[in-house]
Amino acid sequence: MANKKDFETTFTAWAFIAAASMLLFGWVLSPHHIGEYIVYEDFAAVGERVWFWIWMYRIHIFGWVSMSIALFSFVSFTARKPYRVLMLPGAGMTIVGTFTLAIAAAYFYNHGAWGVGKTEGLSQTEISAFMENLLFTNQYVTCFIRFGRIFSGVGLIILGFGFVKWKMFGKGLSWFTILLGLLAMCIILFIPDNFEIYKPVFYVKVAWLYAMGATLLLRGVSLNMD
Repeated sequence: MANKKDFETTFTAWAFIAAASMLLFGWVLSPHHIGEYIVYEDFAAVGERVWFWIWMYRIHIFGWVSMSIALFSFVSFTARKPYRVLMLPGAGMTIVGTFTLAIAAAYFYNHGAWGVGKTEGLSQTEISAFMENLLFTNQYVTCFIRFGRIFSGVGLIILGFGFVKWKMFGKGLSWFTILLGLLAMCIILFIPDNFEIYKPVFYVKVAWLYAMGATLLLRGVSLNMD
């Protein structure tokens, strides 16, 4: 039985590629990166090229949205017997994690731009009070980031296991999916509160998105029953 390679797989492939490109270029071209928390210095840095920063962040956020679209599209034609028992929960958990990361990014986008005007001309005492008011929201958003990474990691492990079990893709991409999920989970669970160590995983995830897109575009997906 030949691989499935048609309009459905082509649309899904380009959705994966679009997601990877928006995530990558929105991040790489951004003139300033907010870390694990918003700090006062972020507002000054954002203010130097505020509109360009806003547009790059918009592109980056839509990268997360496009990743969810790609996964929804992928599961739409793989959620059949016997694949659905792993495809649905795998894609579902990855989508939940991806939207959680998108919400966290949207907070940084909104507050980063908003804070430029709100902190302009404030005294040091007023700035300290302003940042104190952001403390609890900062904590919530950091929680979103951590759990978004863990949720999507769990989903990728399940998806990857399905790829391996039913030989939907080559061994390289299938095991890459499982290892990416494990890496995302283990860094958060066993190395807590270390934002810098997790940074390279973002680029690995972008590489996975490109790999998924290229594979679907060139080879399609195997939905053989044997």
